Amino acid sequence: MLGRRNRQRSLFDSQVLVHRVPEDSFYGRMGAVSDVLFFDDDLAEMYCADNGRPSLPPSLMCGILILQFHDDVSDREAVDRTLYDLRWKVALDLPLDFEGLDASSLSVFRKRMVEHGRERYAFDRFIQVGRVAGFIPDKVTLLTDTTPTKGAGAVQDTYTLLRKGTRKLLRALGYHLPGKRRGLSEQAKALVATYVDQDRKADIDWSDAQQRRAHLQTLVQDVEAALDLATEQMDNEDVRAIGWLLTKILGDDLEEDDDGGVRIAQGTAADRIISITDPAMRHGHKSASQRFDGCKASVSTEQSSELIVDVGDVAANDRDGTELMPTIDRVEEHADVTVERVIADGAYNSGDNLAACADHPGHAIDLVGPFHRPPDPEVDKSAFQLDLDAQTATCPEGHTVEGKPVRDSKKRPVLRFTFPRAACEACPRFERCVRSKRHGRTVTTHAHEALLRQARARQQTAASQALYRLRSAIERKIGELVQHGIRNTRYLGAHKRQLQRLWTAAAVNLKRLFALAETQDTDLRTVLIGLGPPAVQVMAA
Repeated sequence: MLGRRNRQRSLFDSQVLVHRVPEDSFYGRMGAVSDVLFFDDDLAEMYCADNGRPSLPPSLMCGILILQFHDDVSDREAVDRTLYDLRWKVALDLPLDFEGLDASSLSVFRKRMVEHGRERYAFDRFIQVGRVAGFIPDKVTLLTDTTPTKGAGAVQDTYTLLRKGTRKLLRALGYHLPGKRRGLSEQAKALVATYVDQDRKADIDWSDAQQRRAHLQTLVQDVEAALDLATEQMDNEDVRAIGWLLTKILGDDLEEDDDGGVRIAQGTAADRIISITDPAMRHGHKSASQRFDGCKASVSTEQSSELIVDVGDVAANDRDGTELMPTIDRVEEHADVTVERVIADGAYNSGDNLAACADHPGHAIDLVGPFHRPPDPEVDKSAFQLDLDAQTATCPEGHTVEGKPVRDSKKRPVLRFTFPRAACEACPRFERCVRSKRHGRTVTTHAHEALLRQARARQQTAASQALYRLRSAIERKIGELVQHGIRNTRYLGAHKRQLQRLWTAAAVNLKRLFALAETQDTDLRTVLIGLGPPAVQVMAA
């Protein structure tokens, strides 16, 4: 049942007593609007209307979550701060004798928000405040980039993945319950006892390659036996998901050896599973020297206000820019704006993104970003003159050839130009230009070659370079998010992971709203009241 905050004042109110929390601090400013920052009725659908004990007021729980992610503290520390930290008492408008709450209440509240699809509540509310206050215009320029985030699950080797995956599958089948084991063969019962009842790392000499190999064969046999047991329950979604996970691990991590057995495969599969506890985690490289295990957080800000308008997950092994169009769609949907320009780094400036922005429904989007300078510009593809209408290519030495229509990896028509080997061998750039041992230089166009060449030419203009310099603001904003803990994922599961991203961004946005309201002389309290339930608006009037 929905609980509401009691606005009755007492002698112990932190807002009534003299305190040393600065009014212009984040906590002081939050305290000045704490009674209208969130409203209990906004989340009423999360609670039973006429049954049960009154809940903790959702407006109070939302305020605690904002402070928790702002200060980057645990549930236990957050509860302690509501009891002992005067800054939190002022920000939440709590009395000095506040009796506190159990730390599990925060976990239950987050779970309730996820179950009801309200993890965006605070984030969308503050974006709406920015729109109504006039901080965010109708047509916006997005600044976007990604930052690596550490996953919440344990990174596991192949042996552990197989063992933990088998245990997880057998438990999903219900074999952790003694009654479910009736009717199993003795071999199956032994399998369940090994992985469900014991679940211990094998007692072998892990420095001995032969013992490791023998144990790997046993693990694979046990996985296959567990998958056989699961065939009768494949209509169960959890069983099907874990079965797919184990099958993928077998395919990615193992290969057949010379004796007909299996061994750890050489190299690493691009989409390799690295954790049973958090299957979404992947190996990622933000740069050649920076490896991480987890996901990437995509962050987009509105250029004029510097408010974060979107934050989301990107797979760690995905290229930056793969989620550009979904990001634009989310911003336009949730912020009710028109995205007219995106400024991003070179990873976003792909031909596919340029084409998608040019063909965006309703309006074209201007995508601004650099192209990386090639290591040897004289022999790079950009040094060749391509006439797409005549379907010819001319090399830097003046040789011209006609193109041959072919298909790229996505089955799209492109042109391939192959220069004669003899002409290439006579060229002083031959050693730098030609890699083939049999043919001359080959140049293949992109499916959106014209857009790419147009964007490269534009990059050389002063106007484009001035626009790109605006991108530095997204780096500062990501740095601010990092200070509030966005790189350390707290929770397992996509929805809870996204909740952390959104509420951390909401806390950062609230700070920015306070600053914008001060510099633009805006009464933020009036805006918040105007976005509240009708009863609150009537009372304020």
